[in-house]
Amino acid sequence: MDAPRLTHVRVNVTDLGEAIEWYERLLGVEAAGHWPPEEPTYAHFTLGPVQFAVGQYEPVPATGARFNFQVDDVDAWWARVGETADVLEPLFDTPYGTRKFTIRDPDGNELGFVQA
Repeated sequence: MDAPRLTHVRVNVTDLGEAIEWYERLLGVEAAGHWPPEEPTYAHFTLGPVQFAVGQYEPVPATGARFNFQVDDVDAWWARVGETADVLEPLFDTPYGTRKFTIRDPDGNELGFVQA
């Protein structure tokens, strides 16, 4: 049996509009797939073969997830994001051979940017 492949993750947010704007600025990709069309509570961003989604639901689910995004040039991402973000871990070299930094989104979810 093949191992499962991650194709979609969702972050629970408290303000969908604010989250969409924040992630569009961060990722440089427009949100798509707004659902339901008449009063969206969900939108996703296509990032390669994976969809990264945000959703606002009542009652509000717990937040506090962590997601790592593999990038080709983590230093360029740090230069773009680092000074304006809520930084949890500044840019550093890990003992296991990667270079990374971690920030928090407006709802406290942790976003790691990693270069192998």
